[in-house]
Amino acid sequence: MRLSTVILPIYRWAEGREIWRQAEELGFHAGFTFDHLSWRSFRDRPWFGAIPTLVAAATATRRLRIGTMVTSPNFRHPVTLAKELMTLDDVSAGRLTVGIGSGGTGFDATVLGQAPWSPRERADRFGEFLPLLHTLLSEASTTEEGTHYSAHEARMVPGGVQQPRMPFVVAATGPRAFRLAAEFGQGWVTYGDPLDAAGMPASQAPAVVRAQLDGLEAACAQRGRGLDSIDKVLLQGSTAERPLASVDAFVDWAGRYQALGITDLVVHWPVPDSVFATDPDVFEKIATEGLPQLRRHR
Repeated sequence: MRLSTVILPIYRWAEGREIWRQAEELGFHAGFTFDHLSWRSFRDRPWFGAIPTLVAAATATRRLRIGTMVTSPNFRHPVTLAKELMTLDDVSAGRLTVGIGSGGTGFDATVLGQAPWSPRERADRFGEFLPLLHTLLSEASTTEEGTHYSAHEARMVPGGVQQPRMPFVVAATGPRAFRLAAEFGQGWVTYGDPLDAAGMPASQAPAVVRAQLDGLEAACAQRGRGLDSIDKVLLQGSTAERPLASVDAFVDWAGRYQALGITDLVVHWPVPDSVFATDPDVFEKIATEGLPQLRRHR
């Protein structure tokens, strides 16, 4: 099991640089950031762009993998996104992981002036967006005509450092998205119940993930893949669970999900006076002691 962190893009870079370097020093496998234009309770607080933040993070670190958690069609187009990801993979010397999903219904869904998409339209768009992004990042030149997204002689030269492309970690909680994860994903990510993760009792949260894993396994089987061929990522922070309260709480939480088959945990870097407020000293101990304790107990 690997441990990564989400560092929100809320810091002026003089401060953000040190946080990303600290994440590497603490031994996190990867550092991700949210690809939103703003987000929920941070709507009127500082919030910077994800791709420029990750480019800067790539130059400030040497080992830490970096990535989006997650990017979506809400305000992205596959052609322009592919060019930025190719560049980011180059700057990071092949350390990029692309977390990607269909997007939510919040501020990002209407910021460009569009009407909110229905669940069906959102799924339809993602069903075009992800395959086209895959092709763009895998080929030197792409021409495709779609209902929602098209590319005409889109060049991606010289291509990414990682070949045939950088890994995708696909957010999926339903059958259509599970099929996309099984076809295009090197990893799959969930944060729990997509309808009311925070409202569900903490004791019931693992059962939701277990059911999602069953859906992912069925989709993988249809593609001739085993479930062990895809990384299974859990993003902490949306449920009523409180694994960052102490090292023991983290070890108990991580052990429950490791037993289900989760391979990667992603925890939120502490942000005071927010939903991600965590004791920094406890967080540092979790980063350095949590997984070693879990391994000793198994």
